[in-house]
Amino acid sequence: MELVVFDLDGTLLDKRSQISPYTRETLQLLAEQGIAYTVATGRTLHAARDILDGHGFSLPQIYKNGVMIWCPKTIDYSFTSFLTQSEIQHVLEAVLAQEVTPFIFTLEPGNRHAVYHTPLRNDTERRLAADFAKRSEVAVLPVEQMPATADITNISALGAPQAIRTIATLVDSEENLVAYSGDALEGPTLSWIDIHHSEASKGSAVTLLKAELGIDKVVCFGDSDNDLSMFALADECYAPENAKVEVKTAASAIIGHHDEDGIAHFLRERFELPGA
Repeated sequence: MELVVFDLDGTLLDKRSQISPYTRETLQLLAEQGIAYTVATGRTLHAARDILDGHGFSLPQIYKNGVMIWCPKTIDYSFTSFLTQSEIQHVLEAVLAQEVTPFIFTLEPGNRHAVYHTPLRNDTERRLAADFAKRSEVAVLPVEQMPATADITNISALGAPQAIRTIATLVDSEENLVAYSGDALEGPTLSWIDIHHSEASKGSAVTLLKAELGIDKVVCFGDSDNDLSMFALADECYAPENAKVEVKTAASAIIGHHDEDGIAHFLRERFELPGA
C-alpha cells in the first residue's frame, strides 16, 4: 500500500492558500482509485480543517510539523508531543530577550486549543494575533489567562530577521528543541520562527503512520525545510518549482509550481489518472 503525503502551504495549496478546482478534482480521482493520501503540515488542525473538508482526507493527519496526529474517525489525537517546563522557559527567555512577543499554542482538556501571548508590542503583532484568531478559529488570549492544565505544543514569534536569527541560535543550544524559520508573509522586513520539541517532526509522524496503517511505500511532497525529515524516509519525494534550494536538492525530482497545479499534474501522470 502506498501513502501520498502532502505539505499544504506552498505545495498542495495555491497562492490564495486554497485547493484549486483542478487539484480538487485530482484528489477525487485519487480517492476513486483507492490511493491513500493525507497531510503533514505546520498548520494547526483548526487552521487546516476548513481547507481539507470535503476533499477525502479521511486518514490520520499530521499537524504542527509532527507535534500532533489527528484521527478524523475517532475525532481525537492519537499522538502528541509537548514542551517541558524547562524547554518552555528556555524558549520564552530567548524570545523575550529580543523584545519579540511569543505566541504560545496550547492543547487543553477536552481537545480545546488556544493561543496565548505576552503584551503585544506593535501593530504587526496585533494584526498577527487577530489573524490567528480568524484563521485558526481559536481563542487568542493574554498569557495571564493560560490555565495550569494547558499543555504547550509550540511557541511562535514574528520579528526583525536579525532578532529571529538570534532566537534560532539560542534555541539551538537546547538539544530537545527544534526551530523552523523563514521570510514572513506579513512583510519583507519580517521573519517568523516556530519552535517545538525535537522528537516531533513530519518524518517521525509519517513513520508512526506507516506502522499504524501498514504502509509499504511513502510518496511525499513539500517545499520547505520542515519537510526534509519526511523526505529522508520517503521512497519518493518531490519538490515544487517554488521550493527552497535545499528541498529541491533532497527531492527525487522537481515538479511544477504550487500555484500552477504542479502537484496535481504530477499525480495524474504518476498514477495514470484520467486527464493526465
